[in-house]
Amino acid sequence: MSPPPLSIVIPAFNEAGRLPKSLAHVRDWLSESPYRHEIVVVDDGSTDGTAEAARQAGGEALVLLRHQPNRGKGYAVRRGMLAATGERRLITDADLSTPIEELPRLMSELDHGADIAIGSRAVAGARIEVHQPAYREAMGRVFNRVVQGLLLPGLKDTQCGFKLFTARAAEVSFRTCRLDGFSFDVEALYVARRRGLRIVEVPVVWRNDEASRVSLGGGGAAFVDLLRIRLLAGRGAYGAAGVSAGTDGESGPST
Repeated sequence: MSPPPLSIVIPAFNEAGRLPKSLAHVRDWLSESPYRHEIVVVDDGSTDGTAEAARQAGGEALVLLRHQPNRGKGYAVRRGMLAATGERRLITDADLSTPIEELPRLMSELDHGADIAIGSRAVAGARIEVHQPAYREAMGRVFNRVVQGLLLPGLKDTQCGFKLFTARAAEVSFRTCRLDGFSFDVEALYVARRRGLRIVEVPVVWRNDEASRVSLGGGGAAFVDLLRIRLLAGRGAYGAAGVSAGTDGESGPST
C-alpha cells in the first residue's frame, strides 16, 4: 500500500489518563475527513500504562513506538517524525491544546507551497480560549524574544505544539537534530530555515491544559538549549546552509 497522505505524531509520557479521550476525538474527526492516515504514538518511557491505553483507543491506524527510559519530548517527536510514513506529518500534543479541527488551516498553507506550517498563538487571528498562568505567559514571551533575536527572526511563536511538515521537510528538519528537551521545536525550525525550507505561521485556537508538564526548571533549560543550537550550528552539526526557498520574510537561511 502507498504511504498515507497524513501521519499524526503524538509524543506521550505518562498520558494514560488523557490519551484515550484525545485519540477518540482525533479518530472521530478523521473519520469525517478525506485524509487517509496513520496515528503514531510515541510512548516516551511511561510508567502508567500509556502504551496499553494507546492500543485500546488508537484503532487500526495506530502505530505505537515505545522506548525506555524516558528520553524527553524532543527525542520522542524526532523518533515519531522520522518513523512516520505520511506525505504530510503533523505534530500534536496528547492534550490537544490546539484542536485537531485546526488542521485544515495548516494543510491549506502546504497546498499553497509552504514546506512547514506552524500553529501560532501570536499572529493576527489566533484565539487563546484558556490562558496559561501569568508567570508562564511572561516566561513564554521572553523565550520567544530570545528565539527571534538569536535564531529565528520573524517567527513569533515556535512553541505551540501543532506543526505540519511535508515528508521531505520532516526528514530535512529532524534528521540532524540533537536536542531531547523542550527546545526541539526551535532546533527543528532552525535547521529547516537554514536548509532553505519555507515556514509559515498560521493562527490557531489554543486552550491551556492545567496538567501541562512544562516546569520552571524545564523552561530554564530551554533557554540554555538555544545557546547549544548556535554552538552546534557553528560546529557544522546541521550541515551547510541552503538557499532561501521563499521571499516573503518567513523563510531563509539562518546565520
